Amino acid sequence: MKQLKDLLRPNILSLKPYSSARDEFHGEASVFLDANENPYNAPYTRYPDPMQRELKRRLSELKDLAAEYIFIGNGSDEAIDLAIRAFCRPGIDNIVTLTPSYGMYEVAAQINQVACIQVPLSDNFRLSADAVLNATGEQTKIVYLCSPNNPTGNLLDREEIYRVLKYFGGIVVVDEAYIDFASSPSLTEGLVSFPRLMVLQTLSKAWGAAGIRLGMAFASPEIIAVLNKIKYPYNVSRPAQEYALKVLSREEEMRRQLSEILRERSLTEEALQRLPFVRHIYPSEANFILVRVNHANATYRYLVEQKVIVRNRHSVSLCEDCLRITIGTPQENHTLIKALEEMKP
Repeated sequence: MKQLKDLLRPNILSLKPYSSARDEFHGEASVFLDANENPYNAPYTRYPDPMQRELKRRLSELKDLAAEYIFIGNGSDEAIDLAIRAFCRPGIDNIVTLTPSYGMYEVAAQINQVACIQVPLSDNFRLSADAVLNATGEQTKIVYLCSPNNPTGNLLDREEIYRVLKYFGGIVVVDEAYIDFASSPSLTEGLVSFPRLMVLQTLSKAWGAAGIRLGMAFASPEIIAVLNKIKYPYNVSRPAQEYALKVLSREEEMRRQLSEILRERSLTEEALQRLPFVRHIYPSEANFILVRVNHANATYRYLVEQKVIVRNRHSVSLCEDCLRITIGTPQENHTLIKALEEMKP
């Protein structure tokens, strides 16, 4: 297993990070004249805490992890991008992802001029660790795995993930955006055993706070230190931090909403199964379902005409004639089913 310093880009290893005014001082003071801020228009006249300390304390309680294991970013997409920028040399290194899966891994790689090698899932969307490992090479720095996977909705086999972690010498990023809806616990329990593991989570899904764009990465303190070193100084705004703390104080309400979504997922699946043009509904451990229909493009266009928007995944590998349907409120789900029941063949 390579040392972390051997995986990092040399320029990142030697980088002296920018030190903001709030990095150099944090605590209580009556007068702040250090950051060239306009002193008026409180409370947002001041820059936010660049290290989100209060928010990390709350997440530390919820996740049973020390704050040193937590990175907070502008959505999970920031951590996805930062990992590539930290470990992958443009034009030289590559990442390995699955297909079908979340598209931002490939986009972030392309933006950073890093090759993206895609490994197909099996016909029933199962992960093969051997296929992933066979796709890696000396220049492969990161493997991205999404579990529950998007757009398929299934959990990746944990033992296969462990095999990748055991035999791949680079960074393994497991994206758990939908883990709160799943029947298995988070892989954060493996952070001590696997020091090259990074787990991504978000407040956008089960916590219902997509609008504040707040994501989390959990990893060894050494990896977290690298992400903090290269992130923008004030990457999470004060309103986002404040609202996140408010959201995280409502854990009981989140659990109630989560139960309602899971119940609605079952009811929506049952209703879809009765429709003659629905060919297959894939098992889901997320807040959406992947549905194979007779004619996905036509069905999608019809729903748009009815002002019901779903995600057309017909052009995605292994998802021919598939629609991805998010579970909404009972009324929204009823509107969807009613529209589909009235669709003419």
